[in-house]
Amino acid sequence: MDQVIDTAQMDLACQTIRASCEPGQTIAFVSGNFNVVHPGHLRLLKFAAEQADVLVVGVNPDSTPGVTLAQDMRLENVRSIAFVHHAVRLEGSASDFISHLKPTVVVKGKEFEDRANPEKEAVDAYGGRLIFSSGELRFASLSLLERDANIDISTVRKPQEFPKRHGFEISNLKDLLRKLSGMRVAVIGDLIIDEYVTCDAVGMSQEDPTIVVTPLMTRTFVGGAGAVAAHAHGLGADVKFFTLVGDDEAARFARNNLEQHGVNFNAFTDQSRPTTRKQRFRALNKTLLRVNHLRQHASDAELQRQMLTSVERALKTCDLLLFSCFNYGCLPQDLVDAIADRARSKGVMMAADSQVSSQTGDVSRFKGMTLLTPTEREARVALNDFISGLAVISERLVERARTSNLVITLGAEGALINTMADGTFTSDRLPAFNPSPKDVSGAGDSFFMACSMGLRAGADIWQASYLGSLAAALQVSRVGNLPLTTAELVREIDEAGFSQE
Repeated sequence: MDQVIDTAQMDLACQTIRASCEPGQTIAFVSGNFNVVHPGHLRLLKFAAEQADVLVVGVNPDSTPGVTLAQDMRLENVRSIAFVHHAVRLEGSASDFISHLKPTVVVKGKEFEDRANPEKEAVDAYGGRLIFSSGELRFASLSLLERDANIDISTVRKPQEFPKRHGFEISNLKDLLRKLSGMRVAVIGDLIIDEYVTCDAVGMSQEDPTIVVTPLMTRTFVGGAGAVAAHAHGLGADVKFFTLVGDDEAARFARNNLEQHGVNFNAFTDQSRPTTRKQRFRALNKTLLRVNHLRQHASDAELQRQMLTSVERALKTCDLLLFSCFNYGCLPQDLVDAIADRARSKGVMMAADSQVSSQTGDVSRFKGMTLLTPTEREARVALNDFISGLAVISERLVERARTSNLVITLGAEGALINTMADGTFTSDRLPAFNPSPKDVSGAGDSFFMACSMGLRAGADIWQASYLGSLAAALQVSRVGNLPLTTAELVREIDEAGFSQE
């Protein structure tokens, strides 16, 4: 939020800030020149943000001694910092603004502790606190942590030979994307809450051979089938999402997050389980440890009945049904079969992804899908075959699952695309589009969603797989399973980064 502050507007601006706060929330205030936001500023602001619920930062006027950049530019720099809630333009003194806002705490750098501080009189007048601290040294790399969330499109390389082999231009994908707008998509599967705890690597414990880290920042995302639903909406679809949750704060976070992204959230509360939550502890752009908080038992018969009734109602106006299974109990076989039968009777296209990266599962249990997108390991687990070549694995899985199209994702090696048409089995391979991924979680979700929607919009498997690979490349360019948008994909299609296969 950007407020313009002068004497006449100061009261109104302060009222607006307070009105944006939840009842009982506290406010921290910091002011300064902020010519160039450097690690010292980030340490100070991070410390201030930890002292209250809401952080307000005042940017001094251009007439202030030491200012070298225009206030608009300095304001923009401060506003881009994730943990700053309100960046305000100061026209008078910081003390005047403090007297009007009455923040719970005012934070100044440690170097000001032994100097005259005019803010003290203003703070004392209403019973606030003035704290001196410059933050902690470990926050020096915080700007790099913030940058993790941004897409680095420059790492995406688009193969040219594959489109030529299959008779389409990469620019054709923009027409395909336009057809996705308004598509009615139902997603059913396991919701996951992903927490990324970014840490500073302190070193090795002297008592035992244990890596010691200090948490710096926690970022939370909706993952699993919830991410598939959010991705689909990001590409213009009208999405209904069906899942199991626990009666907990994670479920409430998921509802708020997905509804903000425009997803129709249909959650069925299972008192016997928590909402599935996965914590990833990261340092220096690497994941050190993942902790899973979950239960894997199947939902009971009554919950399955309720979910079936709700999904069946949605199928009346549905173009595409996506099963996004992580084998955590949301999709027991009887429920899958019942939903698939009803979708088939209504002519609704179906696709499925069944992830079994750290547990057992069988993607071939989703029979008669238009598309399956397992990893190589998931395909081999389904067939209990860890010896045969990929070509044999592909043909056997297509036959067993009775699927029209099978894409086996191969991580850094790209994807093997297989299709059965008129009794002829055809395969081709796409290399990985992004050779320098930041975070591979969510790659499969975005590929599955974009490829499925592309097929439903009338593309063949080759164009749909290319679109899916492009979506996955953009997804792994950032940390966290944030929803993709049509604009991001169009921008990348227009970029000139090409590669030979």
